[in-house]
Amino acid sequence: MAVKTNPFRFLQQVRAEVAKVVWPTRREVALTTVMVFVMATITAIFFFSVDLLIRTGLQAILGMFG
Repeated sequence: MAVKTNPFRFLQQVRAEVAKVVWPTRREVALTTVMVFVMATITAIFFFSVDLLIRTGLQAILGMFG
C-alpha cells in the first residue's frame, strides 16, 4: 500500500536530494569529453583495421578460386 505524501513535502524532499548531488567541475566535464572522443577514435581505428584485414583475406581467398 502506497503512502500518500502531500505535494509540498514531496517538493521539499526533491530539493533536499538535489542538494546532495555533487556536480562535476568544468575541468572534469572537459576531460571526460576528451576521453570519450579519444576512445571513440581508438575504437574506430580498431574496427577499420579489422575490416581491412578481413576484406584483404577474403579477396585473397576468393582470388585463388576466381
